[in-house]
Amino acid sequence: MRVVLDHVTKKFDDFTAVSEFSATLEDGELVCLLGPSGCGKSTLLNMLSGILPPTGGQIFFDKDNVTNMPPEKRGVGLVFQNYALYPHMTVLDNICFPLETQHVPKPERIERANEIAKLVHVDTLMQRRPGELSGGQQQRVAIARALVKNPRLLLLDEPLSNLDARLRLEMREEIRRIQQRTKVTAVFVTHDQEEALAISDRVILMKAGVVQQNDLPQRLYDEPCNQFVANFLGNPPINNIPGTVHGHLFFADGTDEGISLPLFQNIADGKRVNLSIRAEAFIPEENGPIPAHVERVFTMGKEELAIMTLGDTEFRAYIDTEVGLVNGQNTRLNVRRRGVFVFDLESGAKLA
Repeated sequence: MRVVLDHVTKKFDDFTAVSEFSATLEDGELVCLLGPSGCGKSTLLNMLSGILPPTGGQIFFDKDNVTNMPPEKRGVGLVFQNYALYPHMTVLDNICFPLETQHVPKPERIERANEIAKLVHVDTLMQRRPGELSGGQQQRVAIARALVKNPRLLLLDEPLSNLDARLRLEMREEIRRIQQRTKVTAVFVTHDQEEALAISDRVILMKAGVVQQNDLPQRLYDEPCNQFVANFLGNPPINNIPGTVHGHLFFADGTDEGISLPLFQNIADGKRVNLSIRAEAFIPEENGPIPAHVERVFTMGKEELAIMTLGDTEFRAYIDTEVGLVNGQNTRLNVRRRGVFVFDLESGAKLA
């Protein structure tokens, strides 16, 4: 099913939780809503489900305008952060429950529940109760319950946040497998960038209720449209080196040596900017344009993470161990074209 959100807005008194949100989710896509806590992700999910009415804008499921349609008529499956399983019911009864409320005959309910249980790998647990299951098993049951009614749209609200790191990794792969098998259009809400980039067809990154970038996962990382997007994605975080452009040279704060890079050729003289460089983009080079002082070096197998300074700014760089950096030495660096950006220091707009 194709989902269209047209300038959807949600206000709570004077507070705007979601502002003029527009996006199209294509049939069978898994789209992640990504952003920090309080950015409007869950509010948007609740508007898609019908739990919250929009203050403005429209929502379409294919050609159906569902903006004011009640939740039970939308054909939506919901998976919550806390699973919301009924503790007194068996796994089978939990999965069957949505079909029971739809008055589906019992033999058909059981047949469909068994089919979906096999898909999510809980078919051997059907007579257990939620208290007898691990967190991962409970999450699988919650997904099965959402899928058993053949929803037009699957909504997952931070479904992995209660799991430990290893189980999160396993379950996100399972969610992707299940979604691809069922071909259901899905929206996955998370604040975890790694989760979003790993399983999504597309990622919509939000800040304070406003879409910052709607893009393919890799392009979001490789081609951030502003400083917020660049800062939000990446581990370690992107290095931001503030300074001023003079005569197509960049002078980092606290230095009097200009750095010459092609990025600065079309930037106005006197412009205050951030030179933003991902840690993996640095290249040690004897006559490189960037002077740096090595503060500390941490060995990480085939590479080292070097903590360096340029003028007043400390930054991180991944360097091959063969280079043999030493604490306290001065060195010079160049950069790859990929992973290097220039942003307006005041507005965060991308300049290069």
